[in-house]
Parts: sequence; C-alpha cells; structure tokens
Amino acid sequence: MWKDFLGVFLAFALVGSVVGSSRFDDLFQPSWALDHFSYEGELLKMKLDNHSGAGFSSKSKYLYGKVTVQIKLVEGESAGTVTAFYMSSDGAYHNEFDFEFLGNTSGEPYLVQTNVYVNGVGNREQRLQLWFDPSEDFHSYSISWTQRQVLFSVDETPVRVHSNLEHKGIPFPKDQPVGVYSSIWNADDWATQGGRVKTDWAHAPFIASYKGFEINGCQCLEGESVTENIKKCSSGGDKQYWWDEPTMSELNLHQSHQLIWVRANHMVYDYCSDKARFPSTPVECEHHHH
Repeated sequence: MWKDFLGVFLAFALVGSVVGSSRFDDLFQPSWALDHFSYEGELLKMKLDNHSGAGFSSKSKYLYGKVTVQIKLVEGESAGTVTAFYMSSDGAYHNEFDFEFLGNTSGEPYLVQTNVYVNGVGNREQRLQLWFDPSEDFHSYSISWTQRQVLFSVDETPVRVHSNLEHKGIPFPKDQPVGVYSSIWNADDWATQGGRVKTDWAHAPFIASYKGFEINGCQCLEGESVTENIKKCSSGGDKQYWWDEPTMSELNLHQSHQLIWVRANHMVYDYCSDKARFPSTPVECEHHHH
C-alpha cells in the first residue's frame, strides 16, 4: 500500500515540477503533429520526418512586445529543412515578422532569412550567415515590436531593423494583434541552394530543440475590438509600457555599430539591393543605415 502510494506521489511530483518549470506550457501549445513533440525537462524538441513536421503557437495574441526563444537547430545534414520562429496576425492582410533558418549540407553554413509582411505583402527578405554554428548550441533569437520599429536580434545583437516610416506614406504594423509561432518543415523545393539540394531522409528525424521561452508584451483578449486593444496596449495615465519608451524608438550607438558590423560581415542577401527583383529601390530601403 505504502509503496503504491509513494509511486503515485512521485509520479505526481515529477509531473508537477515539469509543468511548474516549463515556461513553454504557460505561453505556448503544440498546434499540429503532437506526436512529433518531446519534452525533456526544460527542453522542448520538435522533429521533422518523412511523415510530418511540427509546429507550436502562443496561447494568446499580443499587441507590441518582445518575444525570445533559445533554439538549437538541426545538427549535421539539414539540407531542405526550414525551422521558423515568427510573430504573425491572422487574415489575408496580415502582418508577420519572421526568422527562418534554412538548413544546409554538412559543413556548409546555415542561412538565416528574415522577412517582414505588412498588410499581407512580404518580399522583404534578407539573409545572413551567423558568426557561429547555430546547430552546435542554444542561442537566443528575439523579435521586438514597438510603435517605432521591428527589431530582430540574435544573442541580443541587432541583425535587422524595420523602421516606422508612416510619415513617408509607408504602412507600418500597428493595430493587428499577433500570435507567436514556430515550426519545422520540409521546404526542399526552395530552402537550400534555391531548391537544388533535396532533403536526405536517411538523416531523419531532423530535430530542433527549444528552451528559454519569453513573451513580454501586451496580451489581447478574444473579442476585444481593435480600439480597445490599442487603448489597453498604449501608455497613458498611470501605465507606462516599455515599448513606448523613447529609448525603444531607435537603436542606441552600440546597437547601431553592431548592426553595421552584421550587415557588413554577415549579410549575404538584401532585397533592397536586388535590382533584378526591384529595378527601383523600395522606398523603405532608402532609410537603411549603410
């Protein structure tokens, strides 16, 4: 009797501690292919095999904020695979801020593609090679969204800024609450060398590992109107949100220097300078720090 009781108690204690310590469960839920998830303490792993990829999503939507996750990307042969971490609103005219990690053949560097969709329109890809191998260890990837800019960071180093240029007549994402998502899938029609290198299923399953989930933003409740959300999520009166602070409206000097370094040494593609695709430079590009 005592032994049985102890067994039940221990099982309960373990479940309790995992749930208590898993920030994933507080903020996120698996959204598809639940059998492709595994939990190891603080770690979440999602796998891609020749049956399916997998994905998770935040339980809530947010208006402004910063999301961070630590990811260890697929090791070894990862060609054809894409692991994505992004914020996105719903609908045809959605806003979306993406990190997409494009796998590669062993020894070749991973490519990190970022993109920004505003009112359903993307085509703002930038690609960089990181200054480390993202499959060897966990690194932190953040997207910060304020009324002034969308900032992509890797280990708190800025790698991309999309500024609010509404004064130039360019739309900026400001009133659609976004969910936070991640997924791993097979994209060998385009991901690696433009689709020339295919996924080698002999190396499956391909596993992306996650920890350190953080969302620091304004939570929007279902059924609240756009106006209510904007009012709730904007500073005023006694509430002062960090995303409205003047320091969040642009990079400080150190961050500006970091971004210049990233662009000079690690960027391998920028839609702004792709004359074939954009014979006349997109208007928001004239603002970029060169």
